[in-house]
Amino acid sequence: MKYLAAYPAALRAQVEQLMAQGRLGDWLLKRYGGVHGIRTDRALYDYVSGLKSAFLRNAEPLAKVAFDNKLHVIRNALGTHTTISRVQGSRLKAKREIRVASLFKEVPVEWLRMIVVHELAHTKEREHDKAFYQLCTHMEPDYHQLEFDLRLYLTHLESGGPALWSAAA
Repeated sequence: MKYLAAYPAALRAQVEQLMAQGRLGDWLLKRYGGVHGIRTDRALYDYVSGLKSAFLRNAEPLAKVAFDNKLHVIRNALGTHTTISRVQGSRLKAKREIRVASLFKEVPVEWLRMIVVHELAHTKEREHDKAFYQLCTHMEPDYHQLEFDLRLYLTHLESGGPALWSAAA
């Protein structure tokens, strides 16, 4: 249960019990609705831009937002934010990108929003510190619960459980 390693032992024991009874997947399905309809990089860009304009109007513009098929495998991450700096004449130009693991194409919209909020917060706060999490909860008040539930889903998948949502459903 590597995704839950930082949580208290009593909570991990409850999760282990749900898994042993084969009820973790059912619990997640009951808690969250179906899969969202954001399938393309363009739709993801529009979704992220909407959140950015609602909460981070003064932040630097985003050059690219995309789903990334290799992200989870290569970096063991669910999303990344990058700033690519280059010199153009006598100026330093920065280009910001957000990449979201393709896993998020087939999950409830709440989890997509949580990962997008996380990556957008990195445009203002680089470190995972108190200010970073305050910004996350400003943009998504249920941020911590959504992150925990996503970790439960990743634990479900890691233990060999089936994907609970699909675009075809």
